[in-house]
Amino acid sequence: MQCRHTRRQWLSTTASALSGAWLAGSPLARAAQAPTAPVAVSRCKTYNPSELLPALETMFDQLGGLGRLVKGKTVAIKINLTGAPSYRLGYLPLEDTHYTNPYVIASVAHLMGKAGARRIRILESPWSTADPVEEYVMRANWEPRDILGAAQNVEFENTNYLGRAGKYSRLVVPHGGYIYPAFDLNHSYEDCDVFVSLAKMKEHGTAGITLSMKNCFGLTPATIYGTGAGVDEPSLIPNGGRTLVHSGNRQPSKSAPREKDPTSPRQDTYRVPRTVVDLISARPIHLAIVEGVKTMTGGEGPWIREDLQPAAPGVLVAGTNPVTTDAVSMALMGFDPMADRGTPPFERCDSMLKLAEDVGLGTRDLQRIEVIGTPIAQAIFDFARIRKQRRAGPPPQFGIRG
Repeated sequence: MQCRHTRRQWLSTTASALSGAWLAGSPLARAAQAPTAPVAVSRCKTYNPSELLPALETMFDQLGGLGRLVKGKTVAIKINLTGAPSYRLGYLPLEDTHYTNPYVIASVAHLMGKAGARRIRILESPWSTADPVEEYVMRANWEPRDILGAAQNVEFENTNYLGRAGKYSRLVVPHGGYIYPAFDLNHSYEDCDVFVSLAKMKEHGTAGITLSMKNCFGLTPATIYGTGAGVDEPSLIPNGGRTLVHSGNRQPSKSAPREKDPTSPRQDTYRVPRTVVDLISARPIHLAIVEGVKTMTGGEGPWIREDLQPAAPGVLVAGTNPVTTDAVSMALMGFDPMADRGTPPFERCDSMLKLAEDVGLGTRDLQRIEVIGTPIAQAIFDFARIRKQRRAGPPPQFGIRG
């Protein structure tokens, strides 16, 4: 009999079978067998290229070199531009608090071009707009040419809608999915050889923390998964945020895959961590980079109702496994990556790291993770202590400053 399965169908079927066997084991057995990979850590106190570029290059060399990963390939880099550019913490630049810093974006693109990347796409789903990303970052007072000129063949794409393709790409969750069995995403997340998550080191109001994994929540186009998404077909332009995913108040556009269980809990603290794990299963991360040179404490953006403060951890983290990378990043923030629901920073939510470990994406056990470069003890910026002090005091009157 002639086999008519495509390569993609074969990979999906094989991955589903393997994940089914994995999930059949006990949680302790799965945790002990979850894959691991080294994580590089570097102190970096400024965004000055004379300090930033050598720090990044050394880290990438410690991980085996960028050439091995990107030479001759199309690289997609998902950055973090969460919230509209009008949201600011006081008078600080967005890139010093909650946006991935443009110097880091340009430096990573430059080093990938130097390592032989054929094409580099800078991707983001900006808040409620189909405008080009170039236009969006100009509102943040960035110069797009600084990033576009960092290497040859660098381009932006707004992945909040269909974009330049004729149709959305359907990416299947190999383990079957916690919330969604598959996602319809902008073509750029499929039309790449290497996928990079370039995140900001922050706490998160719903998910506890936002690092390389949570950064991928923004893969979902608002035209399908957004507040104003079309019912039968995706809307032509994005309208509103991803309330649909947060609250489960309705299903995505009918042309996209349905939720596995519409009767599952509707709480965002249950849904968001699981959706993130589904997303990074469907669109695996080949290189995770967490930027914590400057950031903020208290949440992911100036709209969070906490006592928000600027912070300067002065650290960079990189790894080829997002779970191990985020585990080390958590430790650098003063949190225990083995924490579960009810323990900081997951007081109200489930741990993305545990959920990812449970489906075999990576280990969160620091004893099984090789840390290269600066030891964790020498680079900790204690978000956990600040969090404890903040929550012991009176509640803030206002969540947005500036």
